[in-house]
Amino acid sequence: MIKINIKKMLHGSSGEMELACDFEIEKNDFLAISGPSGSGKTTLLRIIAGLEECEGEITVESEVWQNKKIKLPPQKREVGFVFQDFALFPNMSVIENLLYVKKDKEFAFELLKMAGLEELAVRYPNTLSGGQKQRVALCRALMRKPKILLMDEPFSALDPVMREKLQNDIAEFHTRFDLTTIMVSHSPSEIYRLANKMIVLNNGKVEKLSSPKELLLKTSGSAKFAFEGKIIDIVGVDVINIAIISIANQIVEVVISKKEAEELKIGDKVVVSSKAYNPLIRKI
Repeated sequence: MIKINIKKMLHGSSGEMELACDFEIEKNDFLAISGPSGSGKTTLLRIIAGLEECEGEITVESEVWQNKKIKLPPQKREVGFVFQDFALFPNMSVIENLLYVKKDKEFAFELLKMAGLEELAVRYPNTLSGGQKQRVALCRALMRKPKILLMDEPFSALDPVMREKLQNDIAEFHTRFDLTTIMVSHSPSEIYRLANKMIVLNNGKVEKLSSPKELLLKTSGSAKFAFEGKIIDIVGVDVINIAIISIANQIVEVVISKKEAEELKIGDKVVVSSKAYNPLIRKI
């Protein structure tokens, strides 16, 4: 069991915000943390790692990492951290980056082999692709055989092919090394594929804690899918009304009723869902 109950005042461009999180997860859980930018996701990871101070308590498998009397420093917390920007030492080779964490050459090469990087052991970071750098960063984070693996948007800088490869690596490492993994991500597909639990963090507070299936599959009843979008136009064609909706990077047309055309306006955020292949639209 991992128990986190912390508070910290954050100072951002939009003013002060209190980060106040109180939740529990089980050993070997894969927890995804999602939410809008500036909601405190990265700060929460850094607090768990001991890189930022806060008030409150953190307990990991009955070991107190923080309370009123105890504050374990980062080097004494059994944590591996994969940063968004890789954070590799540019003056060290791949194998040297790993051995800097722990002098265990046999284990270092085992990790590199699992990640398909053994042939790049003597290369330097500036000669690697983004995907290779992130896999090196992942291997380095595992050198201490941590109880908790923390990852801050590990796939954000990767192309789709490398993103899928790294997701496979992380899933394998999570199982192989008996990890508890906590990952910040904005991608529903990544979260759904990797995590068994999910937190939605908003304005510094845990808004929701459940399974990705319950939080990401927003449809109810027999609905087949649902997408959020914004109305950019409403037009009348003959006797029907059509809402032009921006969904992600696509523009779609949805036939709406006369009543919906009267109630909706340009700029409204809506959910477009399908039920028995008939699109339904509702204001959000």
